[in-house]
Amino acid sequence: MKTVANFKIPYLQCIDPQGKPVGKLPSFAEDSEELLRMYRLMSLTRVFDTKAINLQRTGKLGTYASCLGHEAAHVGMGAAMQEDDVYAPMYREYGAQFWRGVKMEEVLLYWGGDERGNDYAVPRHDFAWCVPIATQFLHAAGAALAFKLRGEKRCAVTSIGDGGTSEGAFYEALNVAGVTKLPLVGVVVNNKWAISVPLEIQTACETLAQKAVAAGIPGIQVDGNDVVAVRHAISNALKRARDGEGPTLIEALTYRLSDHTTADDASRYRRQDEVDDAWKYEPLIRMRAYLQDIGAWDEKKESKLIAECQEKVEAAVQAYLDTPPPTPESMFDYMYAELPEAMEEQRDTAIAYFGKGGH
Repeated sequence: MKTVANFKIPYLQCIDPQGKPVGKLPSFAEDSEELLRMYRLMSLTRVFDTKAINLQRTGKLGTYASCLGHEAAHVGMGAAMQEDDVYAPMYREYGAQFWRGVKMEEVLLYWGGDERGNDYAVPRHDFAWCVPIATQFLHAAGAALAFKLRGEKRCAVTSIGDGGTSEGAFYEALNVAGVTKLPLVGVVVNNKWAISVPLEIQTACETLAQKAVAAGIPGIQVDGNDVVAVRHAISNALKRARDGEGPTLIEALTYRLSDHTTADDASRYRRQDEVDDAWKYEPLIRMRAYLQDIGAWDEKKESKLIAECQEKVEAAVQAYLDTPPPTPESMFDYMYAELPEAMEEQRDTAIAYFGKGGH
């Protein structure tokens, strides 16, 4: 018997959990201001996340999906992209979206049950949040196909959780992207838990990156708590895609430090010692340690940053709370280019019942 195929999955880490560089860092990491920009946004995202959970607990927000522990994976993803690339998110990648211009109050509107939160002021060409699992991979593949057909030097980026890689839509999108060499970068944010399902009973694969092998595309695993490594890996994959070499699948290893959503209680299925251990490797600790080592950060700057983040978040919360609710008839406004007669009748009934602009 002969071997007809074999594969290897490379692993990338640039800054270790103690904040020490692992070999030569990529060129963008030589710019301390760029590192500070990423660290500041990671910190803002964490402050925002804490506040959003508090809003939900006090009845001012609906069910909310926390991103605690995912800050490096998400910010690294956003930082690697060009402005005219297209991002098809799942439902907790706030750091990537904030980098690309989505406002905090828009996130709050969405989780407050107002679909206008999906109508980002910036970036207009990115996709809305996707709660059905894995369908965002198909959306990204479609966008990437459009870029290829038009001859545009743009890429589609999408992200998914570890559990989502068991969905058919994930495989279908990877397969078509591989066959047609689409400018697509898929990021698996592997936080070890698909709600209450641990990774070890989700798949028999040693890595999730190797799921790329079946699609005939490269797969790479990165330290998802290392924002420099995430950005570097995605930047390389985007360059490869822009050069016409096709898609890449990147697995970012991290940990979900919170409940899956505010409707979940992870203590019912997850050991506390596992969570406590994961806190030792969370992304802000190592980035702060590295910045301190190179003389770009200190405790005074940290205190000032947190105060600034809290001020920005409070302003966004107030903007969200001050936003008037949508009118009942507005549900008909974006369903069709030309509203069918039956729908016009329903809209008139809604206006008659509530009054135009009523609630």
